[in-house]
Amino acid sequence: MEWGLPWPGAEIAAEAEKAGATAFCAGEFADHNAYLSTAEMAAGTTTAQVGPGIAYAFARSPFVHASAIRHLSKTAPGRLFLGLGAGTRRMNQDWFVAESGSPAKRMAELITAIRAYLTAENWQHIETEGEFYPVKADIRAPVLGRLDVPILVGAFNKIMIRTVGRAADGVLGHGLFTDAWWSEVVEPALAAGAAEAGRDAAGIRRWGWVITAINDEDPERARLDARRQVAFYLTVKTYDRLVELHGWQPQVEAVRKGFRAGDNDAMATAVTDDMLAEIAVCGTTGEALATLERRKVLPQLAFLATPSFLVGPKRQAHYARAAVATMEQLDRR
Repeated sequence: MEWGLPWPGAEIAAEAEKAGATAFCAGEFADHNAYLSTAEMAAGTTTAQVGPGIAYAFARSPFVHASAIRHLSKTAPGRLFLGLGAGTRRMNQDWFVAESGSPAKRMAELITAIRAYLTAENWQHIETEGEFYPVKADIRAPVLGRLDVPILVGAFNKIMIRTVGRAADGVLGHGLFTDAWWSEVVEPALAAGAAEAGRDAAGIRRWGWVITAINDEDPERARLDARRQVAFYLTVKTYDRLVELHGWQPQVEAVRKGFRAGDNDAMATAVTDDMLAEIAVCGTTGEALATLERRKVLPQLAFLATPSFLVGPKRQAHYARAAVATMEQLDRR
């Protein structure tokens, strides 16, 4: 298993690269932009792959996505990837004021249009057909040239995962993904989508986030932070199919009851030990190593993601360094 981190800053990233990290990614929210973070990653690393993981897909046009990647390629040539996420209907409508209907079809068209911009040679007329992104771009300047940048999609449901199989270079799994979700949902959907497009599913990248909180001095706090992160994610009904697969409906109802009451402790308590064992890598270094060796279906490239819900920057940095040290130990085994 290859590994990397969500962007921890240049200092920790240098330690991680030295220890074997092969990639760094950056998400985005109201206070941080995935492409600006990728610029920081490109400047602060030397060999690792870097890219959005994810950027909100429909909040930008294909031109804006592609021009950002072209700009970044000047700093990190050959090291970029692009992770796209659809976002929720409410976010697209109310936050971004962006159209997002038919998200799977829209995502496939967006990928096609971005690729057209990224693979165009100088003076080439760029044209794509589609319901959502019909591009007709005649860029009369010598600023193009083919870039081979993998495009991954943060996909959860079967329809979007099939879209990955048809149109994208890889899937970027959510931090909630379990072995069962990877094997029973992701793999069949990827295979079905790839077959529809006449592609070999084996060549599709399986990357993903893994919630990781390791602290030998205070393992119980690490487990609490992991529980809180899992609980925070499960407040969203998007992930109900995963909940149903594992039979966790009563626990998740308790999580959501705590969320509605503003009771963070109740939310965390509702995440049981078996849920934590299926989802997260947490506790002591020894426990983390045991989890990594026990789990059968981890991503090909795992972004070891420190909890962020109710976790301050200092503790996040501690968790990132502990993850790096743990992977060094794993490599020596």
